[in-house]
Amino acid sequence: MAQRNPKKASKASRSRSHPKETPVVTGPNMDSLGFVAMDSNVPGLSQVILQKLNMKSYDEYRSAMEGTRPCANFGIRSYFEMFQKMEDTFKFCVECKKLPEALPDPKSLRRCKRCQNVYYCGSECQRANWPRHKKVCKKLKLAALDRLVEWLVFTGDIPFPTGPWTKRLPEVKGWEDWFSMQEELDQKLNSILMGRYMNILWANAGKPKPEEAELRASVKRVTTDCVSRPATIGLGLSAFHIDPYAKPVTVHVVGASHVETLGARVSDYDELSRLFPKHQGIEVVMVGVEVVDGPIMRPPLVAFGPRERVYLSSYKGLYHDFWESQVETRQAARPDLVVGFHPGFHACPDLMESWLPTLLLLRDYKIPSLFSVYSEQEMKHSLKILLELEVAITGYGANPFASLKPEQAYSNPNKTPVYSNSHYLMFYGLSGPLDGPDIGELEGDEGERHY
Repeated sequence: MAQRNPKKASKASRSRSHPKETPVVTGPNMDSLGFVAMDSNVPGLSQVILQKLNMKSYDEYRSAMEGTRPCANFGIRSYFEMFQKMEDTFKFCVECKKLPEALPDPKSLRRCKRCQNVYYCGSECQRANWPRHKKVCKKLKLAALDRLVEWLVFTGDIPFPTGPWTKRLPEVKGWEDWFSMQEELDQKLNSILMGRYMNILWANAGKPKPEEAELRASVKRVTTDCVSRPATIGLGLSAFHIDPYAKPVTVHVVGASHVETLGARVSDYDELSRLFPKHQGIEVVMVGVEVVDGPIMRPPLVAFGPRERVYLSSYKGLYHDFWESQVETRQAARPDLVVGFHPGFHACPDLMESWLPTLLLLRDYKIPSLFSVYSEQEMKHSLKILLELEVAITGYGANPFASLKPEQAYSNPNKTPVYSNSHYLMFYGLSGPLDGPDIGELEGDEGERHY
């Protein structure tokens, strides 16, 4: 543990709830194609995608996801057209950045034959780009395949039915251990590979169907992406010694957006019941301004729900508003754990400003909290910000339940792909004079966990 620097130690006279210094962070990235990302190495929303879907803004996209605008307006009339529009959003030359309409022949763009992911307008651009592309070509091949297979999440094929954990969470070191606990795994994977929607997918994807071994591996990667969030919550409960067998447990997911709630089912976090069989009841409440309407848009529990079940609900709004209107008035239970999946407050001052009331609330009310991030670098930036806020860091490191599905940075496809919930950091209350990790010592800590 590192001692605070003198500058920090002299802050005792100022209010802890209103820090004067705002951590210095980088701003969002937007390139000439209109790709927007909160970090240069994570996926973002593309204006190109909106244009392909006949939408003008993200608000319009969100309205569509909430069901307030019929999908017929977007011009999608068949499976083939849906997959084609998905692919169209990736059609630009990764070297010169030209879109199809900027070329003499819009159909002259050609895919890399190896990865089936990135496009080039000609051989000259492909040769110039190869030194960069060859470093990520294999991973981008996986990203392109998983992007299609992920459709089976929306059809309900993925994840397959899972069974109770036969090992305690600390004994499960990663996904190899998790898959080893799944009975009749081959039969479950085969039912997906030979299922109706897998056949529809490859009849309409416009790409050659991969070998069975490749598809099997892709289904497993996409499955880890689905299970990663509830397993990460389980990691937080275990690390903070919160026992779902002793009493009902409430978990708040802060900063929830369409990523967690688009197409969400009330059963999405049932893996917690596999992890904690015969628990006393677990409630997971999604809270965020971009929560999408759907089956989970229902009020949080006032009284504890039934045993051995996970109750999933959501609230559309800022977390500190939710706290004041719901928790303080006892319309919702006080959380035992708060989780944030990729909050991104390190990315730009505007995001940090919107997150500040929530971070201070969690600190001052001493709520056990776990946030996940996309990379070790993002973890370091986030730790620095939390230390500036005098938050007590209780753990950080590589997440054993990080998704294995590579996420492509749309704005720069040749960036190394990232993985959801790759790393985590945990905090609880206000730090003492000697609390806090030495950020400089984090170099080389990849794969380690610190509690």
